[in-house]
Amino acid sequence: MRFGYGTNGLTDLRLDDALGLLADLGYEGVGLTLDHMHLDPLAPGLADRTRHVARSLDRRGLTATVETGARYVLDPRRKHGPSLLDPDPDRRAQRVRLLIRAVQVAADLNAHAVHCFSGITPAHTSDDTAWQRLADALGPVLDAAATAGVPLAVEPEPGHLLSSLADFHRLRTELGAPDPGLLGLTLDIGHCQCLEPLPPADCVRAAAPWLHHVQIEDMRRGVHEHLPFGDGEIDFPPVLEALAATGYRGLTVVELPRHSHAGPQLATESIAFLREAVAPGRRNGVLASAEGGTP
Repeated sequence: MRFGYGTNGLTDLRLDDALGLLADLGYEGVGLTLDHMHLDPLAPGLADRTRHVARSLDRRGLTATVETGARYVLDPRRKHGPSLLDPDPDRRAQRVRLLIRAVQVAADLNAHAVHCFSGITPAHTSDDTAWQRLADALGPVLDAAATAGVPLAVEPEPGHLLSSLADFHRLRTELGAPDPGLLGLTLDIGHCQCLEPLPPADCVRAAAPWLHHVQIEDMRRGVHEHLPFGDGEIDFPPVLEALAATGYRGLTVVELPRHSHAGPQLATESIAFLREAVAPGRRNGVLASAEGGTP
């Protein structure tokens, strides 16, 4: 397993300090959120700043997935606004441009994927209209991703138009079933516990052909609140065994964006928890077999 930690849970640290901390703790990568705290996608000199981050990652032996879930990166007054579903085509285009920029950053970082989400359906907007807007908006992003050789990993997000694994497959249909190597999933294990009909380990198996990025944290059924490990209801060893058995090679990133005030402590506790949760699978030979070793 390749564990990472989301930089949106380390916003009280400078990015270089955050990367140093994670490398020292034994993480293998980061979920790098593009935002003003760490790598601002809208400030001047993005290419030079991205090269600095690439060198910092390489020096520490870390890899990355680029995440685009910053709350106010485009609109200082509206959380996650504008979205790909905004009624105003010019505002939708702002989000499209951000995602295309994220694709270029990901290519420059040799990142695993670019994460994104649909957004909440605006008031007085039919489902059919919302799905059409989403498909139309993602078209140029997928073109950029194909050119850059970086897959797009869409996250089902509670409360959004695309909130479930079933919704992801509707998007694939709307887009004409793109290659899974180009359009895939960010699977958030907590979200599976929150709202999917299947248990999280079964969600992993169902999502396996499309997995490009995994986020992980604890959560309770029906409550969308990212919790430190042990504070929710998830049984993690079966989830990690399922991930290993699929042959997933990307990052499994701890996602605690509301706990930055305790980021170093939680990063330390999280890697210890995950290593312990992996241990039963290693004893059973599941992970060794999935990694090409001898059970």
